[in-house]
Amino acid sequence: MSVVHQLSAGWLLDHLSFINKINYQLHQHHEPCCSKNEFTTSVHFESLQMDSVSSSGACAAFIASDPTTKPENDDGGNYEMLTQKFVFRPELFDVTKPYITPAVHKECQQSNEKDDLMNGVKKEISISIIGKKRKRCVVFNQGELDAMEYHTKIRELILDGSLQLIQEGLKSGFLYPLFEKQDKCSKPITLPLDTCNLPELCEMAKHLPSLNEMEHQTLQLVEEDTSVTEQDLFLRVVENNSSFTKVITLMGQKYLLPPKSSFLLSDISCMQPLLNYRKTFDVIVIDPPWQNKSVKRSNRYSYLSPLQIKQIPIPKLAAPNCLLVTWVTNRQKHLRFIKEELYPSWSVEVVAEWHWVKITNSGEFVFPLDSPHKKPYEGLILGRVQEKTALPLRNADVNVLPIPDHKLIVSVPCTLHSHKPPLAEVLKDYIKPDGEYLELFARNLQPGWTSWGNEVLKFQHVDYFIALESGS
Repeated sequence: MSVVHQLSAGWLLDHLSFINKINYQLHQHHEPCCSKNEFTTSVHFESLQMDSVSSSGACAAFIASDPTTKPENDDGGNYEMLTQKFVFRPELFDVTKPYITPAVHKECQQSNEKDDLMNGVKKEISISIIGKKRKRCVVFNQGELDAMEYHTKIRELILDGSLQLIQEGLKSGFLYPLFEKQDKCSKPITLPLDTCNLPELCEMAKHLPSLNEMEHQTLQLVEEDTSVTEQDLFLRVVENNSSFTKVITLMGQKYLLPPKSSFLLSDISCMQPLLNYRKTFDVIVIDPPWQNKSVKRSNRYSYLSPLQIKQIPIPKLAAPNCLLVTWVTNRQKHLRFIKEELYPSWSVEVVAEWHWVKITNSGEFVFPLDSPHKKPYEGLILGRVQEKTALPLRNADVNVLPIPDHKLIVSVPCTLHSHKPPLAEVLKDYIKPDGEYLELFARNLQPGWTSWGNEVLKFQHVDYFIALESGS
């Protein structure tokens, strides 16, 4: 369970626990060596073959051959089945202190240098310069004024609800006070580098020959070990229907696919395979790449305009009474766009506004609550699809609770950019069980969910995981 505590204010989540309770177990065939204590790893992949079940426009599927006999090696002997378990790197959730901005970090370094200086004149000059800089008159634009007004309205909600959940976390030991403060200028965590540029891979796919007769096909990874090429993934939804993890290699980089998960790797111009998937979804979570000043200044992340976001075919993907959840930044421009333009264009009625509050392992806000620049919370706008005609609901006899407003999701954030906490468990009381769930602009996979995006495998990179000792 990712929910550590649940109160009327909301939930305290353990994101790391949620990831590690996914069955990240990889089954591999290994050939025993002469020595009982030594093994030579030899992973054997079966070739993909076409399943000829397509008729009347039904989806065809690529499935791996399923031999009835146990695999044999070249000498006629059997291979041993070895299970490899993976866990997410815990240091990526090691947030022991509030974030510090580059300006504060620079001031920290200057302070340390001053402590080592014996020259009082230099110290006095430095203070004088800082004092002059602080006299600058600050003029807020309309967007900043709107943000401050919004913050004033929700401040007490964020503060009171978060403190209640944090206190429960401290009592249970999930959160822990830091008795010995660490060095304020400690070195940052070294993150693994994903050298495979997934967005560039999606762009490259657009220039490949069109596979019209194959666009309706789904790639099913059903054999114990399956190897697929980059071209196999294009224009197809990929499914891992097994109970174990699969590994795929893209441009030399390995990615872990959790059990019972599916994904489409593409950008917004190539969503047709998702529409051809012949599924509608009871829950759709969207994390759009919102445009902002920092993104516009950087070449690292792409963003979509409001017009492009409105073109996402939600009406074709949503089942009757679908619950739509959209992550949003604290810019009032984006909040108003969702409520006044985006949701109405999709025939979605706003039913609630929740907040994700980010804290450290000791229960502090990652940014000061009243910081004029960065806030320790983000928003989620929840809505229901309003059907124009009376269509039969999936599992109509199952009652779900009405969605409450102003709930908080409190958690320690992952240090990886935009790795959002899981919503499956906090939404379970408000959605029908055994439904179909979709995440758009996803950067990771979840069991029971279909995920789409041009970085959909980003956080499935094997370097973000630790391989535990193997066992047969």
